[in-house]
Parts: sequence; structure tokens; C-alpha cells
Amino acid sequence: MASPAIRAYDRRALVVCREGVRRESVMRIVFFGSGEFAVPSLRSLTNSHHQIVAVVTPPDRPAGRGRKTIPTPVAARAIEDGLPLVPRADVNEPAFVELVRDHAADLGVVIDFGQKLQAPIRTAFKCGCINVHGSLLPKYRGAAPVARAILDGEPWTGVTVFRLVDRMDAGPVLVQRQTRVGSEETCSDLEVRLSRIGCDAIQAALQMLEADPWCPGEPQDESKATRAPKLTKADGHLRFDEPAEQIARRCRAMWPWPGARCRYVSTNGKSEEVILGMATTVAATPEGPPGTLTPVLTVACGQGALELHSIQPAGKRLMSWRDFVNGRHVEPGDRLETI
Repeated sequence: MASPAIRAYDRRALVVCREGVRRESVMRIVFFGSGEFAVPSLRSLTNSHHQIVAVVTPPDRPAGRGRKTIPTPVAARAIEDGLPLVPRADVNEPAFVELVRDHAADLGVVIDFGQKLQAPIRTAFKCGCINVHGSLLPKYRGAAPVARAILDGEPWTGVTVFRLVDRMDAGPVLVQRQTRVGSEETCSDLEVRLSRIGCDAIQAALQMLEADPWCPGEPQDESKATRAPKLTKADGHLRFDEPAEQIARRCRAMWPWPGARCRYVSTNGKSEEVILGMATTVAATPEGPPGTLTPVLTVACGQGALELHSIQPAGKRLMSWRDFVNGRHVEPGDRLETI
């Protein structure tokens, strides 16, 4: 089991005072963020004794069926809190790097941002840049660490604060916090929890940096590194010849996007695409080929059976499995098929 916090580094071997570096405990921070995962940490920093001199986020983009232009969650939070907002499509442009230098910021804090910060922008900060990542690095480097951890059946996950380097999610670790993965937690549930745990982790990292702005952190063990690539719709396609436990994990890992997708086919030939919401395993011998609905309306799988609790028909809202059964007159022998 991973340690809940990286041990303290040996400060005696470090230079703790250099020309031109602030000696006050207040740090001037530029915050880089976009999605919901970053919002709790932004609020935590706003309420701390540190100073946020700029909040950098991608420009507003069209979204939804009406293609209405909306701000990122981080932008909305910054506007509400009256923070200086800097929309930027490319933070590596030389002009923007100079703008950051003009702010005389001590630290860049990067969370759920979506852009890679190259060396010129990282070195524009006196103390470099740190990132908050939703896994226990070096495991699950990449864009979808939470979903991949659930999909793999990890019993533990957590949050890591590390220094940014050229390689993705590979920098030395400052702080880690860990937590158990709930047996029925969806990706969205766990992301919310980890985003709150991230507040504690980032505050602990800032305390370390206040004491020593050049703390090196601890190198990651490359032999234990794993990848967590961005999800695609194909990741949500269900195969019922897999074990029921694996299918249940995929349902949780893919919620709310891309969703665990399959096709419901009735014995009279009607079919529609659906997304399975919550599903749990049943310790039973499968009755019929994988994907077949059993006499008690569980789903036969390659190993065991799946009990459905919620389902979302294409283009409609999530509903209970019982409501779906009643509305479509679902019967034993109907099938769930791979798309």
C-alpha cells in the first residue's frame, strides 16, 4: 500500500536562499486550469494566504445542441471570485511567456488544464510549476487516470502533486494522498472526491515550497509507470462474453462519458442503443449465451451475471432498470448486444 505522503526531503543539501527570490511566506501564483477537477483547488488557493495573480484557462467555446458559447468551469469560478482571468489558447507563445515574467510570479499551479507547458513558460516562474494529478504516480500517467483505475479494479488511488518536466506526468513527486476506491463509485463520483482531496495535497505542497522553494521532490520509479490514455467512445463498447465483474467496472469507469454502450434487442426484433448506468455482479451460473436476459432479468455474461440498476436509452435521460423493463415490456430471452 502506497504511503499517504511522500517523506520529507533532506533540506540540508539544498540551497535555500538565492538572489531575486521572495522570502515572504506569501507566494504569487499563476493558476492554469480548465475543468471541474481544478475548481476546488482554485477555491482553496483563493481562500489561502497566497496571492493568485492570474487564472489562465482556454477561451470560451461553443457547447451543447445550441452551440452556445460558455466559459470553462475554472473561468466561471474565477469570474465569480473576482480573480484576474486570462483566456489563452496557447500558453507557450513567446508573448505570453513574457506576460508571465512581467507578473513576477513565484509558482505556476497546473490542474486539469489540457495544454502542455513547455520549458520557456515553466522557467518563467521563480519556483517552477507544479501539477495536481488524479492518481498515485507513476501509475496512470495521462488524461484518464480515474477511469482507468476503476476499469483495472484498483483498490486504492489518490492524488499526486509533482513538479512539471518535459515528459508527461513524469516529474519528481512532492506530495501524495491516497484513498480507497468505493465498490460502487463511478468515475464522476471518484473524480469529485479526488478533487477535494487535491485541496489538501496542494496546500501541503505549498507549505513545502514556502520552507524551501527548490525542494527537488522524489523521482518517480519508472519501472512502475503505467499509462492512462484519453477515453474514446470505443472504450465504452460492452462485450458480454467478458466476466460480469469486468463489465460492471466498465459501466462505472465510463460514466458519464463515453458511457458503457450496447444495443437492447427484444425477441420481437425491436432494438435501440442504450448506456448502462449502475450494474452489479450476481454470483450465478449464466443462463443462456452471453448478453441474454435470464428469467430474473439479469444479464448472462462470460462469467457470472449482471444485475442492472439504471439505464439510459439513446437521446433520453437515465432511468431505473425497472422503469425501462416496464416501459419496453422487457422479457427473458431479450438480449443486450455489442455495438
